[in-house]
Amino acid sequence: MSDVMTPEQRSRVMSHIKGKDTSIEVILRKALWHKGIRYRKNYKRLPGTPDIAITKHKIAIFCDSEFFHGYHWELKKQKLGHNREYWIRKIERNMARDRKNDFKLIAMDWVPMHFWGQEIQKRTEECVEAVEDLIFELQMMQFDFSDNFDNYE
Repeated sequence: MSDVMTPEQRSRVMSHIKGKDTSIEVILRKALWHKGIRYRKNYKRLPGTPDIAITKHKIAIFCDSEFFHGYHWELKKQKLGHNREYWIRKIERNMARDRKNDFKLIAMDWVPMHFWGQEIQKRTEECVEAVEDLIFELQMMQFDFSDNFDNYE
């Protein structure tokens, strides 16, 4: 499939793609805030600069667009038309960088979470529930189960 835009038109369109405060980030942030979950946005102190960082629980959330982060990559890669080799290299580098940053975050005792743009747009509440479930899980892991429960009878 060839590109329907001229190179100049494509360049103009691509230059307007934002890196911060994208619509999917704003949707998820508002939903989390509404649930009382507080966070830092575009937290530069962490690898990969997470879109949302819940510092209290050490959760780093990334709102990934399908194209630039390789959603269904093996299928999409076959359909690329114009400038195919460039996009394959770029997107595969993005995917490798995402994995590397996830490993760095894990080494720092942070939990990385990734949500796809369509997932955020179509099932926001499920994304928020996944974050809430992770927070609950992390809180339970901090609870010391070795306490003597005999005193509670």
